[in-house]
Amino acid sequence: MTNRPHRRPARLGLMLTAFALALVSAAALPANPADAASDTAAADTAIVRQVTLDDRKAVVATVEPKHDLVARTRIAGTIASLSVREGDLVKAGDEIALVTDEKLALQMQGLEQRVEARKAELTKAQLDYQRAAKLRKSGTVAQAYLDNARTALRVAERNLEAARSDREVVNQQSEEGAVLAPGDGRILTVPLQGGSVVMAGETVATLAVDDYILRLQLPERHARFLKAGDTILVGTRGMDPDPGKEVREGQVTLVYPEIRDGRVIADVSVKDLGDYFVGERTRVWVATGRRQALILPERFVYRRFGVSYVTLADGTEVVVQVGEPAGTAPTGATGEKEIEILAGLKAGDKVTMPQLSAANDETGERS
Repeated sequence: MTNRPHRRPARLGLMLTAFALALVSAAALPANPADAASDTAAADTAIVRQVTLDDRKAVVATVEPKHDLVARTRIAGTIASLSVREGDLVKAGDEIALVTDEKLALQMQGLEQRVEARKAELTKAQLDYQRAAKLRKSGTVAQAYLDNARTALRVAERNLEAARSDREVVNQQSEEGAVLAPGDGRILTVPLQGGSVVMAGETVATLAVDDYILRLQLPERHARFLKAGDTILVGTRGMDPDPGKEVREGQVTLVYPEIRDGRVIADVSVKDLGDYFVGERTRVWVATGRRQALILPERFVYRRFGVSYVTLADGTEVVVQVGEPAGTAPTGATGEKEIEILAGLKAGDKVTMPQLSAANDETGERS
């Protein structure tokens, strides 16, 4: 009798908990089960669509710097030192090499002696002028004597200024022996070695600015399709014929007005090309027209023993031939990757997600 009052509250609590769980489950269920079934069916089916696509041609593009910079000597002489080698990064104003000329050192010594001699002449001219001024003040000498002393002083001053200017010229020539980087970039070539005799204007190093572009060439028959602002697709780094999923977009920035050797040349801007080698080749896809194509979400295509299949809504399994790789296929309105169907289906066909059997699961794979 004493235990019954304690059992009733526990049993009542269990009933309330079950009732609350039932309410939560009912709220989670859709109002109309038929709508839920239709949503699931819509996610598991798709319609083959006919659309207009860019007819893309695979070509090879070369990585090039936007601008080539050249570091040249400013004086003739001998390369005393080289501070860079191929591949080094430099900033504008960095010293690349030092050119020295022994004749400049000898000229500097001679000019130093000339400056000292001009200073002595100036000192003597100043003393003569001061003496002449005192004698003229006392009336001992004529005014012409004072004028001659003043003129000699001015000539000595001008001679000293000229000697100093000549020394500055030679000093400036010595400083121009330093070959400086004309801008920021990476050293491509260093054609000279230390100890080489050079003339003024010779190339010591060539630099590539860090801003790289892709330069591509198309046959002349495709020139009318190429214009600035067009979008191209860039595959994986290197010459892999399949762009894979790492495809990137670039934009044509310049189409050269001259056709060379039957080819039109264009520059393409692509983000993050700074880690590529100059001259490295990569495969790109350029639009050379428009065409009609059948497309389907990629997830509905599966492969078995190297053959691509889809399953129609009535359960029939159909062999299909797929076109563009996933990396270059268009993206549907839902954000899904879509793939081109070359053969096996027609516009309007309804396909469903494949129901792979246990046996097929061992050899089946999505396209």
